Amino acid sequence: MHIVKLVNVYKDYFLEGDVRVPALRGIDLTIEQGEFIAITGPSGSGKSTLMHIIGCLDRPTRGKVYFKNKNVAQLDDNALSKIRRQEIGFVFQQFNLIPTLNLLENVALPLLFDGIPRKERIRRAAELLRMVGLEKRMFHKPNEISGGEMQRTAIARALANNPSLLLADEPTGNLDSKTGKQIMDIFKKINEDYGKTIIVVTHEKAVSDYARRKIYLKDGKIISIKKGG
Repeated sequence: MHIVKLVNVYKDYFLEGDVRVPALRGIDLTIEQGEFIAITGPSGSGKSTLMHIIGCLDRPTRGKVYFKNKNVAQLDDNALSKIRRQEIGFVFQQFNLIPTLNLLENVALPLLFDGIPRKERIRRAAELLRMVGLEKRMFHKPNEISGGEMQRTAIARALANNPSLLLADEPTGNLDSKTGKQIMDIFKKINEDYGKTIIVVTHEKAVSDYARRKIYLKDGKIISIKKGG
């Protein structure tokens, strides 16, 4: 079953003077449930734009985007927000943790927005922190832990609402190679042991080698799709 399907998707940005800048040019892509995909390509190729379209953070200029058979290009902002909150987990290069909250509170925060009772929020957050190996650090604040630990916390937070899809944009970009491998091993475990669909945007071969499919973009077009993993 496909979780995301893009049909002839274009995305244009407009500068002053109505100057059109094409970011995506006719993307056709189907992502099956349980896949591990890497989106690669040079700077300016459209990688992040494609991720934003897939993650319902942006709308295509034209074309169709289906998330679980719903054409999200036709949904209003409230419906898109609900999909992002309940169906998609995001992990970014910048960890985006709240410095005044400890790790347990950071991971539990998305559950608060869905009205989950506090006891269940704490139980679920603690379980996720154990899963990423941070059970002994859950009461520390972000400035008391390493970059790798912050990214592991961000992964746990992204999983808080048990999403169908996990999107990671350059998740190892701020980390050394050893720590980056540890982060990618966690993504691999989440994909293999929990069946989560994972899409990673990266320019690093060591990261893309974890994926089962590698999608190479250039000038807003898919140039090649290769098997990996």
